[in-house]
Amino acid sequence: MKRLIGCLLSAMMTMGGLAEDNKFEQYSAELVKKAEAGDAIAQVNLGLCYFRGEGVPKDGKKSFEWCAKSAAQGNSIGECNLGVCYQKGVGVDVDKKEAFKWYKKSAEQGDVGGQFAVADCYKKGECVEKDEKEALKWLIKSAEGRYSPAQVALGMWYRKGDGVARNDEEAAKWFKIAAGQGSSTAQYNLGVLCANGEGLEKNPKEAFAWWMKSAEQGNSDGQRALGLSYANGNGIEKNEKEAFAWWKKAAEQGNSGGQYSLGWCYANGFGIEVDGKEALKWYTKAAEQGNGDAKKALVK
Repeated sequence: MKRLIGCLLSAMMTMGGLAEDNKFEQYSAELVKKAEAGDAIAQVNLGLCYFRGEGVPKDGKKSFEWCAKSAAQGNSIGECNLGVCYQKGVGVDVDKKEAFKWYKKSAEQGDVGGQFAVADCYKKGECVEKDEKEALKWLIKSAEGRYSPAQVALGMWYRKGDGVARNDEEAAKWFKIAAGQGSSTAQYNLGVLCANGEGLEKNPKEAFAWWMKSAEQGNSDGQRALGLSYANGNGIEKNEKEAFAWWKKAAEQGNSGGQYSLGWCYANGFGIEVDGKEALKWYTKAAEQGNGDAKKALVK
């Protein structure tokens, strides 16, 4: 079976759905019928519909109930999603021990999302006592199962020397695997390594190519980096209007670096006419997010 969306991710909690054809099944009378008849995959997807509010009003309690039905049948995605419900209090009181129990059940069945969730719990010391070795063990299992969020996380561990010895070559390896699967975060990170010559040969053109892939998927860091490439002529011919356009995309998504750069464009007439009010507006937005360059610009 192919996973559509992972169950627990570190910064953003999302519930996952499975289908043989890798397509999420939208809410319908037929889906309800299958779920009520005991189809575990339909139960997973119906729980996701209620969680997202797709086709039906959002309803945490019903989402929990369908996850529980699927998990009770031993469905690994249902188990992982039930863990999310208990950890985040979706339709049920928060119970972190119960959350970890269900994550572990899912993981032990070989579910890559469950394995990633278990790794996340061990890494943060949330739902279970912190254990770096166990976190690494489960993260590797998930990454080797071709789960791109785990591959990206493992790449970051190697990049930062967090829980493992720093190894830029290993970081590049895992980012490249995830990037090849379409992860926009991995594509952005791989571009950074290419630009800096860390773990890979320095190659501005290759960095630009990866940032373009990331940016075109809507990744705001990729958009910000692409703007820098166009602004400085790194890996591509310098183009002020393109730099402005990509920074604008990043800024509008709330990326503080993009907001600062957009403010700088308006302040300096870079790719756009000078507009002091717009410059102040975007510097302020960036500064409110803690961007140091924007704070300095506002003091001038």
